[in-house]
Amino acid sequence: MQTSSDQSSIRVYAAGSLRYVLPSLVSAFSEMTGIPVEIRHGPAGLLRQRIEDGDRPDLFLSADFGHPSHLAQLGLSGPPVVFARNTMSALVRRDAGVTTANFIERLLDPALKIGTSTPLKDPSGDYAWAIFRRFEEHATGSFRILDAKALKLVGGSETVATSGPYGPVADALAAGTADVFLGYLTGMQRLAAEVPEVEIVQIPAAVNVVPEYALTAINDCRPAALSFALFIMSGPGQKLLQEFGFKPVALPAGA
Repeated sequence: MQTSSDQSSIRVYAAGSLRYVLPSLVSAFSEMTGIPVEIRHGPAGLLRQRIEDGDRPDLFLSADFGHPSHLAQLGLSGPPVVFARNTMSALVRRDAGVTTANFIERLLDPALKIGTSTPLKDPSGDYAWAIFRRFEEHATGSFRILDAKALKLVGGSETVATSGPYGPVADALAAGTADVFLGYLTGMQRLAAEVPEVEIVQIPAAVNVVPEYALTAINDCRPAALSFALFIMSGPGQKLLQEFGFKPVALPAGA
């Protein structure tokens, strides 16, 4: 077994939506190997840009496949591997009258205010815009309507100041500046439990998309980083992801 004196910390850049599960993954891995892991969270698009600009973490864990694929195409990393999936859901004000059954109709209501993350910089925003494009299949002109009125509440920078206790999404919903926020179910569950004015609504399958999380090893990464990547893909790592609401991709059938 290696100890922390044998190996400097593994440096990981990771999507912000992994901030709750990664401490458990790191703790289990470090307890097993003695190797410390340092995490930097942020919108995946901004972290990818940092790597393009010269930052050299060992691993990059993205909330999509596109950003790590781009690094691989540039010759900065190895091929990306999908390690988990998530679910896009809607966090809504209880008085907004949004249900799964009327979701498409209500979101197209000019009076309903929609919040999202920032596309291109944050995959959650990209997934929201992918949902908007699927609306177009059901109502011509709907993408233009949704694109014009969506409020980019988060994901534009690595740190966001907020005056409230639950962040800019909860603040906007509580204040009524947004009626609906489209985001990951893993994050929405925590907010719904803490903020009494909101509830989670399932997005209809007809317009929803499936977020895929991928990791890639940056060129010349520490060998121990590959061990951490394998741990994430292992049974114990996948079980931890599952416990935090993610959909594992590498568990044996029936596990």
